Amino acid sequence: MHTLDAARVYRLALEGAPAGSRLHAVADEGIPFRDIATAIGHGAGVPTASIAASDTGERFAFLGAFVGVDNPTSSEVTRKMLEWEPAHPGLIEDLKDGHYFGQG
Repeated sequence: MHTLDAARVYRLALEGAPAGSRLHAVADEGIPFRDIATAIGHGAGVPTASIAASDTGERFAFLGAFVGVDNPTSSEVTRKMLEWEPAHPGLIEDLKDGHYFGQG
């Protein structure tokens, strides 16, 4: 999620969400981990490649359990409760802009 969208949804949550609310603030829903890794690799100028699921532990140590797992999320409840909609570029578009990698 773009930092400006994050700031706005956190402000709205602090100002208007009922105490104890469980909110999930995501702008993009269901981006495969592979797409995120590919965008980061491209921006950093590092080649990416698929590896077997059985090799993730060796390659990524304790993070191996997370690398091969997509985590589809939804902010539908948060959007309705706070009347919030993201207005800025999504994750992949934001990564492609290059400012995370000293290009933008």
